[in-house]
Amino acid sequence: MKLKNVKILLVEDNPDDVELTLRAFKKNNLANEIVVARDGEEALEILFGLKEDVLKQKRPDLILLDLKLPKVDGLEVLQQIKGHSQTKLIPIVILTSSREEDDLIKSYQLGVNSYIRKPVDFDKFTEVVMQLGLYWLLLNEPPPKK
Repeated sequence: MKLKNVKILLVEDNPDDVELTLRAFKKNNLANEIVVARDGEEALEILFGLKEDVLKQKRPDLILLDLKLPKVDGLEVLQQIKGHSQTKLIPIVILTSSREEDDLIKSYQLGVNSYIRKPVDFDKFTEVVMQLGLYWLLLNEPPPKK
């Protein structure tokens, strides 16, 4: 995958975490297009408010999804994405502060690709985002967009 074509959907309601994530990606030159959804409903609208043919061209290469979201929670967003033929192959990384084992188990049952607990420390958070970006955007071999 050419890095210049990378599109990320960041689903996060905490403005501080949004800013930290955007800064970490920018600092490490890992993506050129990051769309932010501030709640689960907005994420679903971004993905499914498009016609199917537009979705094929506009779909993100990676979704970073928080679990504790207003309106529609992250597990419901995950379930809907993984349940739709046009979006089920998009890699989804849960990036959350949740320490609940049930969230971890349910996320994997619903098909999440990775589950990462957010570090509280800025430097550690930046390092996690950098490693996440390097793996999912440079090393991982994604399925072709159909």
